[in-house]
Amino acid sequence: MQELSIDELTRYSRHLILPEVGLEGQLRLKNGRVLLIGTGGLGSPVALYLAAAGVGTIGIVDFDVVDETNLQRQIIHGTRDLLRPKVASARDRINEINPYINVAMFNVRLDSGNAFNIIREFDVVVDGTDNYATRYLVNDACVLLGKPNVYGSIFRFEGQASVFNYRGGPCYRCLYPSPPPPGLVPSCAEGGVLGVLPGIIGCIQANEALKILLNDGETLSERLLFFDAWKLKFRELKLRRDKRCPICGENPTISELIDYEEFCGLKSGNNDYEVESISAVGLRDMLENSPDVLEIIDIREPHEVAMGMLPRSRAIPFGQVVRRKGELNPNLLNIFICKIGTRSEQAIRALKESGFEGRLMNLQDGTNAWARDVGGYVVTY
Repeated sequence: MQELSIDELTRYSRHLILPEVGLEGQLRLKNGRVLLIGTGGLGSPVALYLAAAGVGTIGIVDFDVVDETNLQRQIIHGTRDLLRPKVASARDRINEINPYINVAMFNVRLDSGNAFNIIREFDVVVDGTDNYATRYLVNDACVLLGKPNVYGSIFRFEGQASVFNYRGGPCYRCLYPSPPPPGLVPSCAEGGVLGVLPGIIGCIQANEALKILLNDGETLSERLLFFDAWKLKFRELKLRRDKRCPICGENPTISELIDYEEFCGLKSGNNDYEVESISAVGLRDMLENSPDVLEIIDIREPHEVAMGMLPRSRAIPFGQVVRRKGELNPNLLNIFICKIGTRSEQAIRALKESGFEGRLMNLQDGTNAWARDVGGYVVTY
């Protein structure tokens, strides 16, 4: 077991005088290993506070790079970090806060092929992801490896937090046995999020991780905490382990990691159809050189469209696309757009599966790409 240096005794003095922590507890933190899945809105405050608290090894899993839209809430990254890998930016900031921390970087997308190898080396996993496929993956890997899973999620003004798979408590599947239909719940990139909200939920997650490492205090296991930042209200829901849960129940049927994109309905039944895409610059060139051969269908919601639209585009909300397919001209190239390109791709697949015969194309990375690479028509938000 690693011991505390003289400098560390000074650094952590406010912990050491707490009877609930003390020298023994601080040594637990120094020898603890916490894995953060994601260094975005939630992972940022978790990383900062765990580093400051003296958690000896912090693992960070993220395959993304820092984008300007991240800086409104992902406080571990700064303007100088734009386009850098998030794991590198997070590592540097952690080391600035506390040079005694070992940072393990995993600049990869967590998937069924690498999850076991990454997660098994850590004591606690903190889930800061923003999609259902990865949440179920993290949950299942934690259950199968016997690791506590500190859960958090955010959307607009509301957040949730809990601790799963801890001391016989429920897992994420006990709460959400199955994911919602794809496209029903927009991501933060599509629906927005109040900048301070992930800081609040992330701090709660950091608090839970510390209590687990200290083996003391009352955790959120068997409780789901809800927080409404706009009304500043907390409420709780009692949770119990589901005896019929397919992975942590009395007769589990899941013994290995599965295809989570398929489980969450992200793989279309029409696997033979590959969605064509076009870049923002390519779309601009088409609008300038041959505008009469195409039509742009904006499937964003009305409050999103109100922020600005591309030229020669008309709005058909995502939920109405298939029902209103008769309004589309099959003799034109119909280019679908949303904010980040995900909903529009799903809309195209749904149209093809419904029998639409015309040519469909997706604006890659959506209006975000247009605002970034072209500009002039859409307000970025």
